[in-house]
Amino acid sequence: MTRGLPHAIRWMMACVAALLAACSPIRILNGAVPDDASTVLAGLSYGSDPRQVLDIYVPPGVQRPPVVVFVYGGSWSSGDRESYRFVGDALNSRGILAVVIDYRLYPQVTYPDFVADTAQAVAWTLDHIGAYGGDAGRVFLAGHSAGGYNAAMVALDPRWLARFGHSPQQLKGWIGMAGPYEFLPIVSRTLRPIFHFPDTPPDSQPVVHAGADAPPTLLMAGTDDTLVDPVRNTRALADALRRAGARVEQVEYPGLGHQMLAGALARPLRWRAPVLDDLSRFVLAPVPPRLQGDPP
Repeated sequence: MTRGLPHAIRWMMACVAALLAACSPIRILNGAVPDDASTVLAGLSYGSDPRQVLDIYVPPGVQRPPVVVFVYGGSWSSGDRESYRFVGDALNSRGILAVVIDYRLYPQVTYPDFVADTAQAVAWTLDHIGAYGGDAGRVFLAGHSAGGYNAAMVALDPRWLARFGHSPQQLKGWIGMAGPYEFLPIVSRTLRPIFHFPDTPPDSQPVVHAGADAPPTLLMAGTDDTLVDPVRNTRALADALRRAGARVEQVEYPGLGHQMLAGALARPLRWRAPVLDDLSRFVLAPVPPRLQGDPP
């Protein structure tokens, strides 16, 4: 009924309907995505479990675009790829092909199975994305919150991609968005069983794996993040990578909270912070990003 109306009006109607139905903010953000913004290839399997599936968002009119595999957050116990249509749309708007993945969650699995799922999805992308129009030689990995943790582990600890015949060096780079990278001892009672506390392996922490051979890194965080402390996590990992000699760029957004860091990718919220500008600049750079402090 609304298809013939201008998109702005349809989006406003979607917002009103969502609010009346007490829908989540994510559904409102997805309602702002135009129907014809992308070609979406949904529900492709990268493994045998029903949760091991992904959606591909193909930008229109772009030949062999770079690829970003996106991993959402949710404390490793919630989330679904369909809720992140706005991320696929954001990346497509900059000529980037997006792969948004699901992965197994607690209580079905515990650490390290969700990390292994992320690695398997990345390996699938490296092996198959060329058949869907993407450039397999320009694959990046990105994640927000718990997804940022998964992305960090896959990008920094080579044993995960090695399970599937690949290595982190095949990634052109990775992006961590407000990820927890150093969280021992675990304070949250909810997270303790997910990471086998008090027997959490020390090498489950991404900061342990900071090395000179890490792929080019972009770490993003909001200064007002009260869920994942940017000092203990983003700044600490950035410092560890710099000390190791890796290429890392660190960006902090004044006044931005944990959820808004991802929300700012959506069309209605891009005015809040240049998150999409910084992410796309990193991905579309013709050469690896310059290390902070390097001469121009």
